[in-house]
Amino acid sequence: MASSANVIQVDTERIDLKNRSLAAFLAWLVPGAGHFYQGRHTKGSLYLVCILTTWMLGFALGGGHVVYASWQPGDRRWHYILQAGVGAAALPALIQGNRMRKMTDKGVTSRSYEPLWGGFMAPPHRPVIEDRTDEVSAWYATYGAGYEMGTWYTMIAGLLNILVIYDAYAGPLAVPISGRKKKDDEDSEQQANSEQQAADESDSGAPTATSAPTPEAKA
Repeated sequence: MASSANVIQVDTERIDLKNRSLAAFLAWLVPGAGHFYQGRHTKGSLYLVCILTTWMLGFALGGGHVVYASWQPGDRRWHYILQAGVGAAALPALIQGNRMRKMTDKGVTSRSYEPLWGGFMAPPHRPVIEDRTDEVSAWYATYGAGYEMGTWYTMIAGLLNILVIYDAYAGPLAVPISGRKKKDDEDSEQQANSEQQAADESDSGAPTATSAPTPEAKA
């Protein structure tokens, strides 16, 4: 039986959000998965297609190098914090980043280092220095504006999924959005109108059945 705390009503529809925390986690892991879990398939499909398409487009524009995890001097990749909003799609970068960290000593990557999966989401070799030629500058030279745009596209996709996670947890706006009111509200309004009308008639002194004059009074 659905818990009343997890059931909300929007217009005439009752929506069971089920386990809100689990729905939010699934929505982070795969965009739209939390909504599929809740039975909100239309929204889930829309989020899945739109967010992952945006993320993959950005990833392709940057040649597959715009998503990586790094917090090394000269290459503090704060962008990844937002990119990770898409969940599982960005997790390989954490594995690659940790592997790179273990193979880096005093800011220099070991020559024996080999990234996994052909370098998929691997950070650049160390050191990375802004005013010198390095692997990051080579990526910029190769992909041009596409590298910068790809970074922004993947960041935006992650930010959008944060809104999706909130929607999976809190549900849609729980107020009437189509102009219709719930039946209980209509009944309450009609009752209030009837009581107000009766009060107005009483104040105006309109005769009622109990106040009609008797024959003796007429005489």
